[in-house]
Amino acid sequence: MTRIDAHQHFWQLATRDGAWPPPELAPIHRDFNPGDLSPLLQENGIEATVLVQSMPNEADTRYMLGLAERHDFVQAVVGWADLKAPDAAQHIAALAAHPKLRGLRPMLQDLSDDWIDDPALAPAVEAMLRHNLSFDALVLPRHLPALYAFARRHPALPIVIDHLAKPAMDGMPDAQWLRDLARLAALPQVECKLSGMVTEAGDGWTVQQLLPYANHVLQAFGPQRVMWGSDWPVLRLAADYAGWIDASETLLAGLDEQQRAAVFGNNARRFYRIKGTTP
Repeated sequence: MTRIDAHQHFWQLATRDGAWPPPELAPIHRDFNPGDLSPLLQENGIEATVLVQSMPNEADTRYMLGLAERHDFVQAVVGWADLKAPDAAQHIAALAAHPKLRGLRPMLQDLSDDWIDDPALAPAVEAMLRHNLSFDALVLPRHLPALYAFARRHPALPIVIDHLAKPAMDGMPDAQWLRDLARLAALPQVECKLSGMVTEAGDGWTVQQLLPYANHVLQAFGPQRVMWGSDWPVLRLAADYAGWIDASETLLAGLDEQQRAAVFGNNARRFYRIKGTTP
C-alpha cells in the first residue's frame, strides 16, 4: 500500500520574526527541514508528502517551493496568498507557475468567524480554479458555518478541512461540531484530513479518546474523502511519527484494504494531483 503524508511543515525560526511556535513549546521551537523528516518517512514507508504553509506570507510559500524543487519526496505544496488583495489573481498566477504548487491556505483559525464568508473572495477563487488549485481550510469549529457558506458559493472549488477543524477532544464530541461537519460533508467537493488529533487531545491522549472523532469523520465523508496526515513537526508536541501511524492504524481498523489505501494515500494523490501509479 502506497502511503502519502497529506500534511507536514518545515520552518526556519530566523525567518519567523518571533511568530509561533514560542520558546515554551520546546519540542518544536527549532528549525525543521527535509533532513529531519526524510529518515522518518523511510522508516515508516511514506512515499511522498504534502508540504503546507505555516506563515501568512508569500516568502514562506516560495521557501517551500524551493525545498520542493530540491527534495523529490515533497510532491505537493499548499501555499499562502492574500486572497482579498486587489491583485490577488496576479499573485496566484505567479505562484501557480511553479509545478508543485497544488493549493492555497489562508490561516482562518487566526481570522474572524466570517472572514471566509465574503463575496470579495470571488476573483481569487476564480484564479485558483483557472490554475487547478485546491483550498485547505485551517479552521476552528466556530468557522464551520461560514466555511459552509463559502463552499456553497463556490461548488467547483476542491476544499479539504485540516485537522477535523480542531475540535476539543477532552470528552465526547460536541453536538454542534458533529452537525456542522456533517453538513459540510454533504457537499461533494469538501474533504477532511485525519490529522492534528493528538495535539488537540493533549497529554495522556488515548486511541479510545480519538475514536469517536475519527469515526464521525469517516462516517460523514466516507473513506473516499478522508486523507491521512501527520502534522509533523507539530505532532512532536504529543507523539512521535511512528506512534501516530500506529494510532491511525487502530482508528482505521474497521475499514477494508481498499478503503485504508484510500485514506493512507490514494485520496491525497487524487486531491493534490500527485504523480505515481495508484495501486
